[in-house]
Amino acid sequence: MLDYKIPELFEQEIQDCLKRADSSEKRRHPKLLHSVGDEFNSVFNFMLQDSYMQPHLHPGEEKIERIHLIRGKVAALFFDDQGMVKKCTVLEKGGIELIEVPAFTWHTYVMLTDYAVTYETMMGVYEPKTWKTFADWAPIEGGNACYEYLDFLRSKCV
Repeated sequence: MLDYKIPELFEQEIQDCLKRADSSEKRRHPKLLHSVGDEFNSVFNFMLQDSYMQPHLHPGEEKIERIHLIRGKVAALFFDDQGMVKKCTVLEKGGIELIEVPAFTWHTYVMLTDYAVTYETMMGVYEPKTWKTFADWAPIEGGNACYEYLDFLRSKCV
């Protein structure tokens, strides 16, 4: 496991990025801290409560995702290969603030507060075609069924 310090994030940056998330179709905004081709990837994610991320996995032994909670409250959900929720871990200040998602593990995130900010890291050179595999048993992002599914997922963690 890499040892590193979470970069500083200023209040004005947080507010600016939340505004970008608010105007985004996906209702989230990534602030990339790495460059194309870097082996160590890091990003701040600004996510609003109605942001839906299609469950996915990262195919590659080096692709262990670390999620650090900066603000808000987030549920990390883990699934079996048929899409059944196996586990839900809630990240919140004063409780669990860091979680590791093993490679080849179906997962997604659900915001349990109006917004959440996370700092995420993963090893491996970013290549859009191979970075993640989306679950075919879950609704696609932006589709009509995604918000009903998001409510279902949220109900599994509260």
